[in-house]
Amino acid sequence: MLRHLSEDSLVSLLYLFNRIWREHVFPSQWQEAIVIPILKPGKDPKNPLHYRPIALTSCLCKTLERMVNARLVYQLEKNQCIPPFQSGFRKGRSTVDYILLLESQIRSAFVRRNHLVSIFFDIEKAYDRTWRYGILRTLYDYGLRGNLPVFIKMFLNFRSFKVRVGNILSSSFIQFEGVPQGSILSPTLFICHLSPILLKLQPSVHGSLYVDDLQISCEGSSMRIIERRLQTAVNNLVTWCDANGHSISPSKSSCVHFCRKRGLHPDPDIRIRNTSIPVVPDVRFLGVIFDRKLTFLPHILYLRRKCEKSLNILKVLSNTSWGADRTSLLRVYQSVILSRIDYGCVVYGSAYKTTLRKLDPVHHCALRICCGAFRTSPVQSLYVLCNQLPLASRRLKLSLYYHFKMSSLPSHPLQTINTSPSLRRLYSARPSFIRPFSERVKVFIEELGLHDLDVQQRNFIKFPPWNVPRFLYHNPFASYSKTTTCPIVLQRIFAFHRCQYEDYIPVYTDGSKGTGYVGCGVVSNDIRHSYRLDSSCSVYTAEAVAIYCALKLVETSSSRKFVVYTDSRSILETLVHLDDRIHPIVVEIADVICQLYSRGYDIKFCWIPSHVGILGNEQADSAARSATNPLQFAVPFQDLRRHILNLIHQTWQESWNLQINNKLHSVKPIIGEWSVFPVRRADVRLTRLRIGHTRFTHKHLLFGEDAPECPSCHVPYSIHHILIDCPVFDHHRRTFFHSSVLKLSDLVGETPHHNLFAFLRHIGLLHHI
Repeated sequence: MLRHLSEDSLVSLLYLFNRIWREHVFPSQWQEAIVIPILKPGKDPKNPLHYRPIALTSCLCKTLERMVNARLVYQLEKNQCIPPFQSGFRKGRSTVDYILLLESQIRSAFVRRNHLVSIFFDIEKAYDRTWRYGILRTLYDYGLRGNLPVFIKMFLNFRSFKVRVGNILSSSFIQFEGVPQGSILSPTLFICHLSPILLKLQPSVHGSLYVDDLQISCEGSSMRIIERRLQTAVNNLVTWCDANGHSISPSKSSCVHFCRKRGLHPDPDIRIRNTSIPVVPDVRFLGVIFDRKLTFLPHILYLRRKCEKSLNILKVLSNTSWGADRTSLLRVYQSVILSRIDYGCVVYGSAYKTTLRKLDPVHHCALRICCGAFRTSPVQSLYVLCNQLPLASRRLKLSLYYHFKMSSLPSHPLQTINTSPSLRRLYSARPSFIRPFSERVKVFIEELGLHDLDVQQRNFIKFPPWNVPRFLYHNPFASYSKTTTCPIVLQRIFAFHRCQYEDYIPVYTDGSKGTGYVGCGVVSNDIRHSYRLDSSCSVYTAEAVAIYCALKLVETSSSRKFVVYTDSRSILETLVHLDDRIHPIVVEIADVICQLYSRGYDIKFCWIPSHVGILGNEQADSAARSATNPLQFAVPFQDLRRHILNLIHQTWQESWNLQINNKLHSVKPIIGEWSVFPVRRADVRLTRLRIGHTRFTHKHLLFGEDAPECPSCHVPYSIHHILIDCPVFDHHRRTFFHSSVLKLSDLVGETPHHNLFAFLRHIGLLHHI
């Protein structure tokens, strides 16, 4: 409703927000919440502690919170108030950061033949017991003054809630401590308050924090020294928690002793006050199970059990008579099961291949259900038919994605953690030890030829939220359609536009992309500039770089009035709706424009249609196509993702080209999307015919029987023999296909023959597929 308000209503709403901000008056209804309890899976419904409270608060209040939160986060990130090893609710960060960091620390300890002891803490009711005065004190220590801390104080005070069960509301309860549930500001305020706990650790102890998931670890050759260092760190953490209103649960916390040394050696004895932290053989940390030998076997077995249960969803939806089509089933599989397999695969992908292959049956079974293939169908055919990568290729793809995403973030904590030369020599001397992620991914990068690529850096705090630049562009062709308008008309419209802006110097830009070639061109006053970019860049990037180069050219001119013409409307629209998630080069363009405006330049932007005979645009297009001068410009992460996917698909295609004996290969030599029949039964039959494995031709493999033979040809029955070769069916082929000389791709290819099922029904085979 708020998104569809009129302009006048939005102005009135903004006026209300500004009054609340300036006059320090907070509406009392915004401090009330309705709590709906939801039972946790597998818990006793009679125990109130087994319910998860879901708090519903005012949408108007959340809108204002979102505006305040954007400003607060900007100040915290700009001033580097949040420690680098806190990843919760921060842009460009995820839980994978710290499970990967822990895995790298364990691998390094193993190759040094050291012990590594890690403690995973459970902070009891962290949200509900957050000290509100401590939040305000932390913000004050960060140097925040004025309306912001006053607003947060009003926001936290006098919070109340009611519990709703069905249609019944409870009495109102006052929440004296903690941050409110279901609030936009609460996560940011919570991490502001809790993050300073990492500063209490001594340098020999490493710590990481994802919101309230706290983990510390220490490496060494002597267990007594490790134990003493960790006990000191635990004592410091407990002291900090006591002073800031938090409590660590010793029974719910756990300790894991990671070690591959042979022989007996003692486990650590770490205590929280007088209670020992239990030492366990494995622990679930941020969704991944770490065992003490780091084989990841417990995690993969647990993951397989969870995914096998979720396969029942696909089995129910894939009924042959009324089931969902293949596209819908694949979407369900990708969202419910494959997403679970993908999570953390950059970490557990370091396990041995025999361990990782335990997940392959889940993938194969799901694809077989989605497409309706017979149980004897080759897995390579399943991959191609469903256009789904093997799990090993998916792990490779996601590992490369994560590496380059991390490389594009200059403040990412894992960028500062590099393998030292001495540690590399140690790994080379002990090849049986598995290397950390940073070393493993280098091998993949070399194999795919990505080692020379430089990634464009992203900046999430380029512009403050209260001063995001807004731009407008001219479109004199708005009321004309390029497809239905004669080019001469468009040329005259452009000529009239130039008459209106004749005192502005025109600058034409364009980008071009071909096979192994990407270029951009800038033309102004018969001066041509053309640059060649990396072949992995997209045409969108080429267009953006052309505009960026044009602005840099304008910056060196003594004139002050320019019109930049481009045929990329998408870039102009992106500049109009600028945010921090857009293309990094577009952000740089906006930054240059702001600098030029501040220096008195008058720059207009105008969209023009391409290839309609506008001279400047044609010259810029020619310059972009003929560019030979290389431009040292980093590749954006968005383009690298597409390039990596293309390289992996190319490798997959090369592997598929070797499958010349595969029955599907003759039908589908090029991997790509398939047409899907909307009727499930017909699509399943067509799938089995394409793969060449049907109930009639391959049922004998399941029952241990002899293969059925053609009585006239004395050869085993196959789909190719029935549809193409067998002379018994020549008359039927001429009747239904109007020819007796056919290829299998003519009948079951991308566009199957419309009489295919009628032919099979006539020869009595349709119901045996």
